[in-house]
Amino acid sequence: MNLCVIPARGGSKRIPRKNILPFCGTPIIAYSIKTAIASGCFDKIIVSTDDPEVSAVSNAYGAETPFVRPEELSGDFVGTGDVIAHAVSWARDNGLDVDHACCIYATAPLLEPQVISEAYQQLINTPKAAFCFFRHRVFSPDPAGPSAKYRWPGRNVQSR
Repeated sequence: MNLCVIPARGGSKRIPRKNILPFCGTPIIAYSIKTAIASGCFDKIIVSTDDPEVSAVSNAYGAETPFVRPEELSGDFVGTGDVIAHAVSWARDNGLDVDHACCIYATAPLLEPQVISEAYQQLINTPKAAFCFFRHRVFSPDPAGPSAKYRWPGRNVQSR
């Protein structure tokens, strides 16, 4: 089965309650949930949270919140990998045969379903692949003609 995990704790310091704040009139986490559903890639979409309000909003938009994220995984300095590993372990401990897991951040309202679908196809069409990332397209007008700039950590790549 394919599992989508959306990490969304309740205790953001910089922007309190950011995962459920409205973005263009809709809780920001709802965009990630709806995108995961629309991609058609997932058998189960789980929001990993420590917050009852985040859980309620997530459920209202179609995600499951089958556990409360443990306190030791809810701090400011806990890595995403640990949160995803916990969710996958929970799924396996509860009888789910997880083949693939995908992390979508709660604050990714511009992510499009076809990007997820393309990444998944890339993953399954590359037998030796353990994971797949798709670069993020940043639209930037270029007077020299059509182009796209891709942002990778630490560098930008120009593509024509």
